[in-house]
Amino acid sequence: MPLSRLPFGDALREVLGPPRRPRRLGSSPRSRVWRVELAAGPAVVKQIVGGPDAEQRYAREVAALRLALRAAAPVVPALLGTDPAERVLVLERVEDRRPGAYWIVDYATALARLHACAGPAVADVLPRWKGPDAADAEAFLRLADRLGSPVPAGAAAELDALVDRLARAPGQALLHGDPCPGNDLHTAGGVRFIDFEQASWGSGLVELAYLRIGFPTCWCVTAAAAPLLERAEQAYAAAWHAETGTGVDLGPGLTDACAGWLIRGDALVERAHRESADHLARLPDRDWQWGTATARQRLAHRLAVVTRMTAASDALPALHTLTAALHGRMLARWPTLRPVPADRP
Repeated sequence: MPLSRLPFGDALREVLGPPRRPRRLGSSPRSRVWRVELAAGPAVVKQIVGGPDAEQRYAREVAALRLALRAAAPVVPALLGTDPAERVLVLERVEDRRPGAYWIVDYATALARLHACAGPAVADVLPRWKGPDAADAEAFLRLADRLGSPVPAGAAAELDALVDRLARAPGQALLHGDPCPGNDLHTAGGVRFIDFEQASWGSGLVELAYLRIGFPTCWCVTAAAAPLLERAEQAYAAAWHAETGTGVDLGPGLTDACAGWLIRGDALVERAHRESADHLARLPDRDWQWGTATARQRLAHRLAVVTRMTAASDALPALHTLTAALHGRMLARWPTLRPVPADRP
């Protein structure tokens, strides 16, 4: 099929009518996206392409969108039609606007509502979220050694326990998988999320942690001021409670989630390069740019966040000592290292 050809077959035409005025939009190499006009209104046509996991990504996106459509207030565009044979889905086109200064509050509210959509059936249609493993913990300790930061007694055992807690973390939240700036559309009716190719289920804390740890799977890193960050987390907790009647662990559970993102070397590179190398091992010898920050900037930010969060931790005292020392080593070795951006581009 030529890249310019709109994949809108007879089955879709029978349900939705013929598309008019198709316009190709920019997208990742793993998808093709068009704007079209349908009899019912403007729409977006997305086709999943590329890679041996294309079928899996398509199935995850469709499943997640169908679950998310259960929300009382919309958190995703409406799913108008699908064509599994061509890995095509047709979505309502929503008009978004540039996010305001307090965008993470609206983002956090919508994220909680999205997470609450899962229900018991989520485990039947989506995979469970996978956290860091023993190899990630070992790579993190090797990095500390490479940078000359002594590893406190007990740090290895704490990281092993952390990996185990994250693997068993309770919750059946509908996880977006890549809730990055750009995958959130800020509309007059609230935030709606798109691009669910990595959707899974698990503890919602692993995505709430994005706000503190700096959007670890994303090209765009931001570090909100502490008062705004706390306001956003409280908004998440309030929305989650309104949807589920249960509370949110903004203490040890959120600390664990942030520490988990810290030790994952794959959270320093874009998706195409993940699961290919020990990226923490590369960092002492070279830095690399990804989006709005470099790998060293990302790691330094995460170290500072986890150091603050573990200051009074009963479960991670050795990690607190290690992250504080490692953060200091990084700033001493690379004194020109700048903080990650405070504002969304």
